[in-house]
Amino acid sequence: MSDAQKQAAPSQKQPATLYGGARNRRVTVRDLGAAKERGERWPMLTAYDAMTASVFDETGIPVMLVGDSMGNCHLGYENTVPVTLDEMTMLTAAVVRGTKRALIVADLPFGTYQEGPVQALRSATRLIKEAGAGAVKLEGGERSAHQIELMVQSGIPVMAHVGLTPQSVHAMGYRVQGRGEEAAQQLLRDAKSVQDAGAFAVVLEAVPAELAAEVTRSLHVPTVGIGAGAETDAQVLVWTDMAGMTAGRVPSFVKQYARLRETLGEAAKSFAQDVISGDFPEARHSFS
Repeated sequence: MSDAQKQAAPSQKQPATLYGGARNRRVTVRDLGAAKERGERWPMLTAYDAMTASVFDETGIPVMLVGDSMGNCHLGYENTVPVTLDEMTMLTAAVVRGTKRALIVADLPFGTYQEGPVQALRSATRLIKEAGAGAVKLEGGERSAHQIELMVQSGIPVMAHVGLTPQSVHAMGYRVQGRGEEAAQQLLRDAKSVQDAGAFAVVLEAVPAELAAEVTRSLHVPTVGIGAGAETDAQVLVWTDMAGMTAGRVPSFVKQYARLRETLGEAAKSFAQDVISGDFPEARHSFS
């Protein structure tokens, strides 16, 4: 084959896309870095149980976050602060068991890493060893850099989270972060600090779109946006918000792709009516 024919022939080793790409192994942090290099955007969803996670895994979602958002939407807490490491370990293990391909990232709950690097390493090690997570996530920029550095040096991949950090709800509330020159510069410093500490990706939550785009351009690791505009490398949503399971108002940055709460409610009503009327069970639902 001539050089011209070789150049014209399709490559036999085209890089597999992150979303939906066939793969006989789990997605890794190196895959995410490669996706940024080739300009591929990718989706991330939260998951808290094996059944839901298996659905997302089958559809090709490459990264799932077992978020401490489980506190709000799965465990019935008012916010994320009460979530414990025991709860995170149990639900992360369930998500891991329900998936084959996705990279599973587990949140470090409030109070499991703020004391310092050694506490963070101990907590993260439990999520990796006991639950089978492929990576962990923690909130905070410069203040969490030392924790990130020790975990990465110890072989644990870390996703960082800056901007609006829900674990700090009592200190900052739920407000857009990075507005104004001083706040924007601090957010940039936070993002670069966690990257320099070894984080493989940075979540940007509730950040002005222009600032998030600037951060994304300035980092060599992927950024994951949630309420941070369209120019980040990836996007994440809490799955119950995305699928319309959440009751009441959802954040303005959420797009709902289904009305699952309504669908599930109608199914429950139909079941109840059939039981009351005697239409269920029928003979075909019974044993003889």
